[in-house]
Amino acid sequence: MVSETVKVTENPKIYAAIAGVIADCGVVGKDKVNKQQGFKYRSVDDVFNALHPALAKNKVVIIPTVIERRCEEVGKTKNGTSILKVICKVKYDICAEDGSHVTSIIYGEGMDMGDKATNKAMAIAYKYLCFQVFCIPTEEMSDPDAESLEGELAGAQKKEEKKVSAKAEDKKSQPEPSAEPKENDKITPVMLTTIQKEQTRTGVTDKQILSMHDVKAKKIEDMTVLEYKKVMNKFQKTSDLKREAGLNE
Repeated sequence: MVSETVKVTENPKIYAAIAGVIADCGVVGKDKVNKQQGFKYRSVDDVFNALHPALAKNKVVIIPTVIERRCEEVGKTKNGTSILKVICKVKYDICAEDGSHVTSIIYGEGMDMGDKATNKAMAIAYKYLCFQVFCIPTEEMSDPDAESLEGELAGAQKKEEKKVSAKAEDKKSQPEPSAEPKENDKITPVMLTTIQKEQTRTGVTDKQILSMHDVKAKKIEDMTVLEYKKVMNKFQKTSDLKREAGLNE
């Protein structure tokens, strides 16, 4: 947004009217949130609502005239829809009841995937015209001198570093996945449950399993992973609810 010129008339009544608007206009806070990027902002409707009573009381009228408009395609969406950027150069005549006025020229820029890029550009131009001409309190409007490109880049880099560091800490805090049990290890609770389900299916008892030639354990829960594999191999050959005498071979 750029303010190019201010045209001054001989009659000073417009300045008194502008001063009256400044006195009567309240604060416009950042009450809206951009859902895509998460930042807070002041909508043009917020400015209208704050200014309308003050303009009416002081009999001030603002008349816009678009004196230049530039439009270009800056990209496409995934669906192939064009993204348009429009820049409008708008002249605003701020008039008092006696016809005296001042003129300000403001640039506004807007982007849209439909037919609203021009509307957005004009809304931005109007909003910042009002902020500057009527000195509208904005609670936390940033001063360009308080920021620098280098500072913003450094801040963004620090933010990214913190994000990477946080991810690394989360990864460290997560338990390591359990290693594959070795053949000489005792069976896991999951393996024990699997054996019990097979016993229910086939009717094979603990005694029959423990009497197998390949099983040295005294209890089912003390079996090794290797013994478990051999027992499960036998179960695969055992029919439902049938006690296989061959299981003891």
